[in-house]
Amino acid sequence: MKAWRVHENGEPREVMRLEEVPDPVAGPGQLLLRVRAANINFPDALLCRGQYQVRPPLPFTPGVEVCGEVVALGEGAEGRVGDRVIAQPPPGTGGFAEYAVADAAAVRPAPEALDDAEAAALHIGYQTGWFGLHRRAHLQPGETLLVHAAAGGVGSAAVQLGKAAGATVIGVAGGAEKARIARELGCDLVIDRRTEDIVAAVKEATGGRGADVVYDPVGGDAYAKSVKCIAFEGRVLVVGFASGAIPTPGLNHALVKNYSIVGLHWGLYNTHDPAAVRACHEELTKLAAQGAIKPLVSERVPLDGAADAVQRVADGTTTGRVVITPN
Repeated sequence: MKAWRVHENGEPREVMRLEEVPDPVAGPGQLLLRVRAANINFPDALLCRGQYQVRPPLPFTPGVEVCGEVVALGEGAEGRVGDRVIAQPPPGTGGFAEYAVADAAAVRPAPEALDDAEAAALHIGYQTGWFGLHRRAHLQPGETLLVHAAAGGVGSAAVQLGKAAGATVIGVAGGAEKARIARELGCDLVIDRRTEDIVAAVKEATGGRGADVVYDPVGGDAYAKSVKCIAFEGRVLVVGFASGAIPTPGLNHALVKNYSIVGLHWGLYNTHDPAAVRACHEELTKLAAQGAIKPLVSERVPLDGAADAVQRVADGTTTGRVVITPN
């Protein structure tokens, strides 16, 4: 089969190579999947750079999230050949390929309301959003949610989930085009960080109160501005550091303003509370069927365009989700 391989760490466009490799074989408890679509996540770029918390041995295939068709079952694995599913291949044997394997216990049915590319973009981003907003920040109807990078893959999921939860959503985006997309996603107010003062705009929109919950996958300056417009008993969700800058919180500031800094590592739920992950998928499937959520797929690229696409996601020049369609 054809698969992208990384033989040395570096920028995705420079180190990803499309090669012919042996077809994978489903091991005990695994399913063999024909990849119908593979969503590009920021961690795929970090894997290429050798900066992700998990570092698979070289060479490896990136691609942490796929929609696929079951074609074979390993010993002891539960599933049915022909089922359309979403899955996370083990690190290093990823989905930027024609076939991939995945642990059967972690595979979920692909929602019927979503096509292959949309389904491939559902699991990580929307699970992260749901656990962040509901389990960690306890977002309530009527509260104000501030979402950074609202037109991006992670932010767009939080916008839709926030609206579905009954919150007033303020989106932050960089540039007129991304601001337009954030409005189309359903943001009640969009702030263009390139031309507007985020802190002043949030305070004006909330009558001086500030945002009850901040969803921050960016870090750096986004975090610094967030804590200047956080409400009394607000919650700042630390989701990631796409800016490359990890902020150093001033705990004295959190004390004086009475807000919470809440970390979210969604992957830990797969180990510590897998039942909650299954329940979340069922909830997301219902929301998709109702039309309340729908991954924003801005591009569908063929397999041979993957390296360039991963680089553009890493550089922050894309909107929504960029999905690889191998077949």
